[in-house]
Amino acid sequence: MGKSLTKTLVFQLQPDDERLLSEAYHEARWVYNQTIQLATNGTNWDNISPRLEDEADLVKNTTQRVVAKSLDALQQSYDRDDYNTPSHEKTGPYPLRMNFTEGYNLTLEDDEIHYRISAKPYNPVKGTLRGSPDNLELLKQALESDEWRVGTAEAMVRNDNHELHVNVTHLEATVHDKHDARTVVGVDINEDCVALAALCEDDFVDSVVIDYPEIKQERHRYFTMRKRMQNVGQTAFDRVFENKEELYVHDQLHQVSRRIVEWVQQFESPLVVFEDLKHMRESIDYGTRMNRRLHSLPFHKLRSFVVYKSAFEGIPSEDIDPAYTSQTCSITGCEHTARSNRRKKRFKCNACGRQDHADRNAAVNIAKKGLESLNRNVPALKTLPNIRKLRRQASGCVNQPTVTHPTVRGHQADGRMGVSD
Repeated sequence: MGKSLTKTLVFQLQPDDERLLSEAYHEARWVYNQTIQLATNGTNWDNISPRLEDEADLVKNTTQRVVAKSLDALQQSYDRDDYNTPSHEKTGPYPLRMNFTEGYNLTLEDDEIHYRISAKPYNPVKGTLRGSPDNLELLKQALESDEWRVGTAEAMVRNDNHELHVNVTHLEATVHDKHDARTVVGVDINEDCVALAALCEDDFVDSVVIDYPEIKQERHRYFTMRKRMQNVGQTAFDRVFENKEELYVHDQLHQVSRRIVEWVQQFESPLVVFEDLKHMRESIDYGTRMNRRLHSLPFHKLRSFVVYKSAFEGIPSEDIDPAYTSQTCSITGCEHTARSNRRKKRFKCNACGRQDHADRNAAVNIAKKGLESLNRNVPALKTLPNIRKLRRQASGCVNQPTVTHPTVRGHQADGRMGVSD
């Protein structure tokens, strides 16, 4: 089916006037802070942009885009029951969001892409884009082809470098129909790893667990620092940490999602299946500490990254009911369901005694539900191969795992293989 798909391309800027661009970032921060303050004080949201367009020392179109982004962040907070409400006292530079040909422009000359950013009225910043060959080639294609559209972009500072993040949209991208899928890949997203299991009507195909414990560790580290700053009244540092944490997690999730899609692409006509966790927050109440951990996990962001990266490869996605996927034995003929079957990362069925990595077991159940939603036969699973586990920092290519464990650390496997730590 035809569907418009958008991808963000990242480039490095070497501006001819770095000072002017830095001043524009701080003016955008002022617009952001004013927007949040006016909106939370009861000002009609429709009146905020016209008011700030006259007051801000930015191109009016850029002011409109910054206001729209700020209000979107506030709306997302409201949708999450006021979780992580934006502050009107943000510090540091804020990204310039701009429309193509209005806030910024790109031209292709001598096989190079030159940019012109209207940092302030009548004060443009110019230069040549630098970036990966793939991104440059795709942007050239978008500038020259009627099938592509160049959209909004954000100029920002990241790791002390100026960057331009450009959105390009393929207007006629083709995503395969899910009913034509021959391989269903179940995806189980957790706070420190994602488990993938590929099934077809005939048999179990493959599975893998991709670790990303550094995300959980960094989030906990930033939480601890923010808590200490709050205890001594240093709220400015709190917001700085929040911004750094958000950028770090965003970058890590992009890396994880790319590896997931690379793994999925190896199968014939795949369909990616997720648990539908839209109402997860309403059903979770495990105490203050655990609620904070689970409510703040970026499940939706990682899922959205995987969905759109898969779509660019023509791979469709689907949601299934998540009920009991982590508590049910995935072996056909058993399928015993009990909360006691799972203990942390170890799954041991109380009925048949089978052991497995708990997240791989859940991914298999998700894939089975995906097959059922397509009215396909579910393979008669009697045994499952050993789980392959990837630690991203050392694994290199996604299909070359370097760490595989036959047993759970600290537990006996009773002679059974297929259990990882």
